[in-house]
Amino acid sequence: MPFTFLEHDADIKIALNSPSEQGIYEETIKAVAAYSTETPIQANKGKTITVKGNDRKALLYAFIEELLFLIDTQHFIACKGTVLIRGNNLQAELYGDDTTKYALESIKAPTFAEMHFEKGKAGWEAIVVLDV
Repeated sequence: MPFTFLEHDADIKIALNSPSEQGIYEETIKAVAAYSTETPIQANKGKTITVKGNDRKALLYAFIEELLFLIDTQHFIACKGTVLIRGNNLQAELYGDDTTKYALESIKAPTFAEMHFEKGKAGWEAIVVLDV
């Protein structure tokens, strides 16, 4: 399975797997959407975002932070996307819908606690923890 919710005492912990590095980001979009609401989110709108980070962990952190920023400030929740990575820069085409159409669980922020992101024997793997 591309993403799995893991047990955590207080926050959301997600294991992500993908054959490609950009696939980790694309699965992160789906995981955030899946936690946020049980109702399938429609891909009625699109947005393009760009984020930077000093390394893989920082780039993933910045990406999640931007997904949450869009929810909080632009009332847009992504359900899927296409990601392009060049060095420590990421550009994503996001597809989703207005948050006003869904009852959403609140996610405060990503954390660096327990974060893991590297290439493994079977592809790319990551662990992220989100503060709720």
